[in-house]
Amino acid sequence: MSAKTIFIVVITVLVTVILMKNMDEVNFWIFGTRTVPKLAVMATMFFIGAVVGFLLGRPRRKVGIEEEEVNKPLNRADEDYIT
Repeated sequence: MSAKTIFIVVITVLVTVILMKNMDEVNFWIFGTRTVPKLAVMATMFFIGAVVGFLLGRPRRKVGIEEEEVNKPLNRADEDYIT
């Protein structure tokens, strides 16, 4: 197993244990005070954090060179330099 796999397993176990130990209800303000299970609040915040982390951590797309620039003819000075 790679280090990345072990890290993911450990984080998943820790998140599961923390969520299962926090099942009591709390007053939470969502455009008005509501009684919500702490499990739901924590799981939602973890999910939002995971999505944001994934979006920020993925590699950016590279912009390709347009075909016009590739097939653009060389001027006289460039041709003299190359030959």
